[in-house]
Amino acid sequence: MRIATYNVNSITARLPRLLAWLESSGTDVLCIQETKCSAEQFPHAELRELGYEAAVNATGRWNGVALLSRVGLDDVVTGLPDGPDYEGVQEPRAISATCGGVRLWSVYVPNGREVEHDHYGYKLDWFRALTTAVAEDAAGERPFAVLGDFNVAPTDEDVWDPSLFVGATHVTPAERAALTALQAAGLSDVLPRALKYDRPYTFWDYRMLAFPKNKGMRIDLVYGNEAFGKAVKDAYVDRDERKGKGASDHAPVVVDLEV
Repeated sequence: MRIATYNVNSITARLPRLLAWLESSGTDVLCIQETKCSAEQFPHAELRELGYEAAVNATGRWNGVALLSRVGLDDVVTGLPDGPDYEGVQEPRAISATCGGVRLWSVYVPNGREVEHDHYGYKLDWFRALTTAVAEDAAGERPFAVLGDFNVAPTDEDVWDPSLFVGATHVTPAERAALTALQAAGLSDVLPRALKYDRPYTFWDYRMLAFPKNKGMRIDLVYGNEAFGKAVKDAYVDRDERKGKGASDHAPVVVDLEV
């Protein structure tokens, strides 16, 4: 089974590329972030033509997550159980389902904006709720993973120049401690054990020629339990999908499982 996660940065803007990528990549399940559309605007018909069911948590022009599957889509849970509100709103940042016997979450962790901003505290609260919500599945024997845009670079190796991020979000000790808490719940970062090359960034800003200069970050992550990790036979960042006109500022992360 081929599973991927992809922050599309607007599914409407990216739809032709996304459909082509799904056909060429052979992906069975795709976790999507930043749909930037309402549930009514989501392109169910176009995806159904390619054989994909879709479960969607989206409310408008910001945020939004989805799960696409051609191997089943069961026991869908929309939203983060007991997750925090931001400015009185439960944002559409999480959705989970069972696909081909594998339990998966698609998550779009809050950005945090600035360390002094209320959004940073919200981000840490969101991580705590996520860790609590996934603990039971993480400890189970069924393959289970949380995939998505975590908006955290796990180590300094995952940032093109750590000196430029001193005092900024995405690299703070508290954010990285949130990833450590997920590990304590029974999940581990799948990609470093599987990737065959150095510095597999997943995000490059549109500005300042960041992509051609490889000034990127690894913030799109796959955290799986022991059963999931044992089933991984390969993983890669599809860097080519970040190239060319109309690309997202993120690249898909792909994991192949033997299940």
